[in-house]
Amino acid sequence: MLERRLTITVMLGGPSAEREVSLRSGAGVASALRARGHRVFELDPVQPDWRLPEGTEVVFLALHGAYGEDGTVQSVLDRLGVPYTGCDAEASRIGFDKVESKRRFVAAGVPTARYEVVDRPDAPWPEGWSPPVIVKPARQGSSLGLQCVEREADWPAALAAAWQYDNRLLVEEKIVGREVTVGLLGDQVLPISEVRVRTGLYDYRTKYTPGAAEYLCPAPFEETVADRIRRAARAAFAAIGGRDYGRVDLMVRPDGSPVVLEVNTLPGMTPTSALPRAARAAGISYEELCERMVALAWQRARASARTAA
Repeated sequence: MLERRLTITVMLGGPSAEREVSLRSGAGVASALRARGHRVFELDPVQPDWRLPEGTEVVFLALHGAYGEDGTVQSVLDRLGVPYTGCDAEASRIGFDKVESKRRFVAAGVPTARYEVVDRPDAPWPEGWSPPVIVKPARQGSSLGLQCVEREADWPAALAAAWQYDNRLLVEEKIVGREVTVGLLGDQVLPISEVRVRTGLYDYRTKYTPGAAEYLCPAPFEETVADRIRRAARAAFAAIGGRDYGRVDLMVRPDGSPVVLEVNTLPGMTPTSALPRAARAAGISYEELCERMVALAWQRARASARTAA
């Protein structure tokens, strides 16, 4: 997979609202890469004047949220000429922006939920819509600010809550069905995971509260339905220009038709996160998963250098 041990800097933490989860992701990744024999530094870019440790050959991005997932740090690393894990700056920007992602899905024929964009905190109830609807910040991760509006009377409060996280909101029809996530690693589609929430929505609190949700991986779907889910996930990732790895979140209607919600270009990497869980179901250990992610970036950089020469 890797022909030699590398000097790797794991970027973790950062200035976003998902800082705490990122610190956990990064700590797990750093430990795993050290166990594989690599020299590993940890860098928290919470200050704008950060510098990579000397000798860094590859950066592992364990950042989540703004700055880490929106293409900002990727653009900086591109200027520095240092290879990094995951999607490039443009795909990261598109994937982080739920509105832009939606537009790409629609243009590519990827099945996705009906949506509308709200750009003011006092916006009226959207014309031609009926509750329930989902309201979410357009540029935020980990379901931060996610709101479910069951009655029109709840609309102003939902807007106010979501508006705390972004000044552009996405309104979606609430899809009734089974919630799933699909991990992609190189050319491999990992086993489908199903999320079964015990109560309420699969929001930030539920995601990070032990026992609040049940996870089934591989998810129990008939093969014809599973194939539709995998194809939709691949198409969504391709629509944003994704590379190397990512995670696609979907709903599956009772008739078996998948509906793409969003693409995560830097999914959670705590040992219990969805992507590592799916990798384990495919026989890939956490340590191997982390090293494969590095290998994809390193091999791409080596190929680019040979082409340039």
